[in-house]
Amino acid sequence: MTNTNHDNRHNTGPFDIIGDVHGCGDELEELLARLGWHIELRGQGEKRRVDVITPGPNRIIFVGDLVDRGPRSPDVLRIVMTLVDSGRALCVPGNHDDKFIRWLKGNPVKLAHGLEATTTQMAAEPQTFHKSVQQFLTHLPPYLWLDDGKLVVAHAGIMGNMIGHTSDRIRSFCLYGDTDGKTDENGLSVRYNWAALYHGLSLIVYGHTPVAEPTSVHNTLCIDTGCCFGGALTALRYPDHTFVTVPARKTYATRARPFGLPPARAP
Repeated sequence: MTNTNHDNRHNTGPFDIIGDVHGCGDELEELLARLGWHIELRGQGEKRRVDVITPGPNRIIFVGDLVDRGPRSPDVLRIVMTLVDSGRALCVPGNHDDKFIRWLKGNPVKLAHGLEATTTQMAAEPQTFHKSVQQFLTHLPPYLWLDDGKLVVAHAGIMGNMIGHTSDRIRSFCLYGDTDGKTDENGLSVRYNWAALYHGLSLIVYGHTPVAEPTSVHNTLCIDTGCCFGGALTALRYPDHTFVTVPARKTYATRARPFGLPPARAP
């Protein structure tokens, strides 16, 4: 069943929209600090928790892909879950989070593209945490429609005629973008630049495709600046349209393709 809790048009912000974290917990903590948040993680195992010491001025929105590749996926999940559960943040799922849900449910999945790192880290976590993560990720809306309709946040993007609606097809587009089911020589899904065909009035903020710096096409903005690949973790301050960026502490994973948006589909 598709989660229909996407309509947040009453929520006018301001927002700090954070790109793909991919388990980069150190960089997320530093970025949140620069955005005015002071958080602390305490304890281990069943007792590990996140304390929000100083809340920032803006509500946070996460564009998904919380897990995989980086060294601290469980702590990233704890931070995001704490902020969302307290009403201080919103979140949409990414394709990596979607695959992680299937692993949590015990379904057969291929441990590749960073999932092997997450499952290794989760092996040290209590089953109560596994269950709470599964419940949290399962109930995230596929996209968020915000600020009287002027802003939409979706992990991989969304087309104008999909906004305001829900279906399995729309959820798939929000998770994976414009694909044709084919894979490239690296086993990665072939992607197309859906943004090249978008001409809507709502600003679409998304991640999914790593770019060297925030990249605008028409009325869309990609803010996945490839932190796990040695790039940076970026937040868009909305509606100011300014950026706060934290460089990666190190390169946690090797890129299988260069930074940059994919080509558009042929007419």
